[in-house]
Amino acid sequence: MDERLQKQLAFALEIDKEKDVLRQTHTTSKKQENDAEHAWHMAIMVWLLREYANEPFDVGKAMLMSLLHDVVEIDAGDTYAYDTVAMQTQAQREEEAAERIFGILPDEQKKECIALFHEFEEGITPEAKFARAIDNVQPLILNDYNNGGDWRKHKVTKSKIRKRNERTKIGSQTLWEHVTALIQKNVEKGNIIDE
Repeated sequence: MDERLQKQLAFALEIDKEKDVLRQTHTTSKKQENDAEHAWHMAIMVWLLREYANEPFDVGKAMLMSLLHDVVEIDAGDTYAYDTVAMQTQAQREEEAAERIFGILPDEQKKECIALFHEFEEGITPEAKFARAIDNVQPLILNDYNNGGDWRKHKVTKSKIRKRNERTKIGSQTLWEHVTALIQKNVEKGNIIDE
């Protein structure tokens, strides 16, 4: 087997570990979601909800960005959206993980994956803006479906959820309006603390 194919297959095996990285969010069947499930769900939602983007974007690129954005959590672990302590070291942990994990690939694919990872994190391009909006919407609709279980467990406040989800409006004003309505509904139900 040639070296290029060996590297690509080694990467394919390495990213299988993403299935073992658990998130705080629970699926509609009430099991704890893993990173691979989150990424798959996001990628489908990018395609499904593309008509609500604020601006035209490359759907395939945004889907790939969605699939790759949390691969770094194989090493860095999932940082819970409302864990302010873990967030202080998140960028450094994820950058080191990106170097190692994408470094398994042939050089040009490594560069492409790292560029997509950075593009997502920076959130400037139309693809990144919409993918990041979906990254916010996906766990929010699951939390809503599960009667706010994860919000209640972590005693999350309305202001924290709104702040976390503000970037949704950068990618989609329509989804932002839906998000704000879901947040308010869950405040009224007592699932989110209204301070």
